[in-house]
Amino acid sequence: MKYVKFGALLAITALFIVSCEAKTSDKVAKITKVKTFEKEAIQDLSKYETAYFASGCFWCVEAVFESVKGVKEVISGYSGGTEKNPTYEKVGRGLTSHAEAVEVYYDPKVVSFNTLVRVFFGSHDPTTLNRQGPDRGPQYRSIAFYKNEKERESIIHYVEKLEQERIFSRPIVTEIVPFKVFYKAEEYHQDFERKHPNNPYIRNVSVPRLRSFQRKYPELLKDSH
Repeated sequence: MKYVKFGALLAITALFIVSCEAKTSDKVAKITKVKTFEKEAIQDLSKYETAYFASGCFWCVEAVFESVKGVKEVISGYSGGTEKNPTYEKVGRGLTSHAEAVEVYYDPKVVSFNTLVRVFFGSHDPTTLNRQGPDRGPQYRSIAFYKNEKERESIIHYVEKLEQERIFSRPIVTEIVPFKVFYKAEEYHQDFERKHPNNPYIRNVSVPRLRSFQRKYPELLKDSH
């Protein structure tokens, strides 16, 4: 048996502490904190188009898409599986076939679906199977959902472009699947990065991921970003 050096073990432990999986343990504390925020007015999103993506912890993905010009709202939730009404407790522990996903409401006059696909592939590593950063398991897999043939072709063509240009050194493993249903996650997950800037996971994983995306695509950002 090979022995793991003590330093490496500490590094692995630290990584787990800021992993998405570790979010469950202090759920009650997070619920209490979120309740201190005033309830926002219900928005009329009926005039916006929707798009669905999964690329790791939805806290990270939500923050990325919300920074994009033309995106009105992003909802964290679950999709890609067969179980009805999944909960964070079950999805986070890998007890369902769902993945943490986001529902993106956008104005097609300002930002196209093609651009959202670009945002998706440009804000995560689509070559890691069932993993994104410190988060491991099929619940964190990479999925690009499509609602019609035009969207499917858009995703496939962009993947082909990435492969032809050799943007990634390894094969892209993103699932390209038809959208079926999206379940909104529990309220305390919504806008989590904005509401909990001092959370260890947010500071060490989510914010760096957002900043990396913003540096690469400044032309896609809202003025506030």
